[in-house]
Amino acid sequence: MSSKLRVAAGAALAALVCASTPAFADDHAYTEGPVVNVQMIRTVDGKTDDYVHWLDTTWKAEQEASKKAGYIQSYEVLLASPQGPNDPDVLLVVTYKNWAALDGGLAKGDEIAKQIEGSVTASNQAQADRSKIRRVLGSQTMQVATLK
Repeated sequence: MSSKLRVAAGAALAALVCASTPAFADDHAYTEGPVVNVQMIRTVDGKTDDYVHWLDTTWKAEQEASKKAGYIQSYEVLLASPQGPNDPDVLLVVTYKNWAALDGGLAKGDEIAKQIEGSVTASNQAQADRSKIRRVLGSQTMQVATLK
């Protein structure tokens, strides 16, 4: 290989490397993963077992129906040690495929409520009744950042 050809090949390689560098600099270090909702609950003193029993029956049936329908990917219950009176002792974690999976959430929830509790009215009344054994502190929805 002649020296002119080697210099030309080296210059072409250097140009290619320099041209592709901005593509790496503009790329994200993660991909968008599933969407997770965490609901924070504080049970009334002495009522944790009652609330967990409801989770193990009605709530679990609702989540399983949602999973079967393809509305959610997974769910879990976390029990926490609260540090103060306004900290949760139960966290309900529901994972969705993506943000679009939340579209039409009201209709999807009503469908599941009718299937599991008989009607939306019965589901709403049961929710009101649960206020005697727990307090909803809030919820947060976030997206998993899957590192590359």
